[in-house]
Amino acid sequence: MNATVTEHLNAQTAQNESAKPDWKDPKRYLWLLSPALPVIGLAAVSAYAVAPKTLRGLSWAGPALVHGIIPALDRLIGTDTSNPPEDMIEKLENDKYYQAIVKAFIPAQYATTFLATWLVGRRKDMPLTDYLGLTLTVGAVNGIAINTGHELSHKHDKLDRFFSMLALAPTGYTHFAVEHPFGHHKRVATPEDPASSRMGESFWKFLPRTVIGGFKSAYEIEKRRLERKGKSFWCLENELLQGWAMSAGFFGAATLVGGPRAIPFLVGQAAYGASLLEVINYIEHYGLKRAQNENGKYERTLPEHSWNSNEVVSNLFLYQLQRHSDHHAHPTRSFQALRHFENAPQLPGGYASMLLPAYFPSWWFGMMDQRVVDHYQGDLSKINMDPERREEILAKYAS
Repeated sequence: MNATVTEHLNAQTAQNESAKPDWKDPKRYLWLLSPALPVIGLAAVSAYAVAPKTLRGLSWAGPALVHGIIPALDRLIGTDTSNPPEDMIEKLENDKYYQAIVKAFIPAQYATTFLATWLVGRRKDMPLTDYLGLTLTVGAVNGIAINTGHELSHKHDKLDRFFSMLALAPTGYTHFAVEHPFGHHKRVATPEDPASSRMGESFWKFLPRTVIGGFKSAYEIEKRRLERKGKSFWCLENELLQGWAMSAGFFGAATLVGGPRAIPFLVGQAAYGASLLEVINYIEHYGLKRAQNENGKYERTLPEHSWNSNEVVSNLFLYQLQRHSDHHAHPTRSFQALRHFENAPQLPGGYASMLLPAYFPSWWFGMMDQRVVDHYQGDLSKINMDPERREEILAKYAS
């Protein structure tokens, strides 16, 4: 199966070098796996609701999918390095089918969340393990929904930005739609960026830095934007206030559905969902740094400033987020048109298979630190290091 699928996808590479009049995206309908993910979550929660004693294991469907099934399928199916033809990029970008796919994630996301909220809030005989499983399952759906919000946050259309906020509201992370495109993309792969992890920095050290730094950055960005327009921070045009109002509306409505028993569930799923975003942030730029000129100005963001991955299944589920190098080099480019670059640093596996190592510092450092050093050909001065571990890292890798 691995060889068949990989050969089929990579066979497109030769055809894709120059477009033919009848060229079609070979993964056009496979992209439906992205909005299918919350549908899988909804099916699992619905089945559990019908037969909770018989199908108890389905309450844990979310973490099983994220940490087990998708990594296994990545290894089984393999990678795809084919690119769309350059002269087909514009046509792909303008195809509304792909835009509809992204937005299609949201209805099933909300249906899954509200059904699970009702279950945990109204079934007083629910075992604690099932309560926890549903919390993580819904958190996984809403955490991956942040990727939907990410895709839409790079669009300039007001409706797209509204849907971006809608996808982000269940995790309370609507500020991401402001900070990510206007903060992270400006400072990416620099020590100043709270969302770019440093070599030697564990995920658990990175987490509070990026969460607090992201909120502060979003506040400053929106405050300056409104000041340039001569408006107060406390105005209706403030996108942060709009997003926080949407989150408040969501949590208020969900509490009405589930009652007080659902409050720990709502908080827990939001925390787990947000943590999935931040662990992906941790993975995407670990140790990478843009060079500075003598005036201290950073070079333009290039493909080599993001870790890349071409695992087929993760890319299909995540709107090709793993082609992060092209995304940062061309932030407004839609997911279906993102390309693979040979000079971009490559992760040893797909995003899903990198999550568990990221949670365990010694495992992560053993897997990634040498890769960072090799990427910079042993020049440690080019690495974005944790300043508190700088001497330790220099002593270990100086030779």
